[in-house]
Amino acid sequence: MVDPRETQIEAFFAAWNHDGKKVHEEIVAATENFDSKYCIGVRGNGSVYKTLLSTGQLVAVKRFHENDGIDHQQAFKSETSILPKVRHRNIIKLFGFCSHTRYSFLVYEFVELGSLVKILSDNLKAMELEWFKRVNTVKGLANAISYLHHECFPDIVHRDISSKNVLLDDECEAHISDFGSATTLDPDSSNWTPFAGTSVKEKIDVYSFGVFALESIMGEHPGDLISSLLSSPLHAVDVLLKDVLDQRLSPPKGQIADQVVSIAEIAFACVQQSPQSQPTMKQVSQKLSTPLQSLSVPFHMVTIKQLFGSPTWTS
Repeated sequence: MVDPRETQIEAFFAAWNHDGKKVHEEIVAATENFDSKYCIGVRGNGSVYKTLLSTGQLVAVKRFHENDGIDHQQAFKSETSILPKVRHRNIIKLFGFCSHTRYSFLVYEFVELGSLVKILSDNLKAMELEWFKRVNTVKGLANAISYLHHECFPDIVHRDISSKNVLLDDECEAHISDFGSATTLDPDSSNWTPFAGTSVKEKIDVYSFGVFALESIMGEHPGDLISSLLSSPLHAVDVLLKDVLDQRLSPPKGQIADQVVSIAEIAFACVQQSPQSQPTMKQVSQKLSTPLQSLSVPFHMVTIKQLFGSPTWTS
């Protein structure tokens, strides 16, 4: 089913017929020359503005910082060459862009709730992000990365998957944004290896997905936990999963508890040090969409050790 808002916006950009001058004039007018009152965030290579088009539609405009040199140009090129080619419900939509002597900017769909990291940093918003919503967010992201790695040709590697670059809409669907570091892979290049039909570079996204999945259920960045597990796995023997989950929510129950355990197990596989030990995103997406059996032990007794390094994957 087509979203009428999307149709209106696409029609609006079609009316411009990719006329850079008209795009520039419309956006500069809508943001009042990029007034700070419209700014909703600052990224490494640009600032993001929320603004209303003359159609009455809300969009997000990413204006690249001036005088950023080659990094600016490469990021702009990556976004404008890759995003128009992808179509997935969990990937941000690019409606238009403009390269001007004063401003270079991209016009995206506006995603209501903002980034996951922003939501988790707010106690009230974090508590509103219930377990089933977090599970849905992780599944959506897995599907999107699997699409980039296994359904696009050439394959696309995002290279900057994080809670800052995954945006949630009002239905808590995940949307990958910020493709400034993304790259496409040549299957004939030396990046490819025989294992699991994937490449070393793709495993950057696999690891980042694991970090994101753990952050989603823990409510904070899992860096310390991952470091301790990789350096001293025996320390995880008696650590209960329930004790590392986001304590702002009541413990998950029933099928949701099963799914949270599955996400933790998958995430731990994704952050293994050896790329050969990590699953592909296609395997991750398929596992997350497979009906689960009930836990063999009560949820409150599941330990990190039971999940970390478990032999879940087959090539």
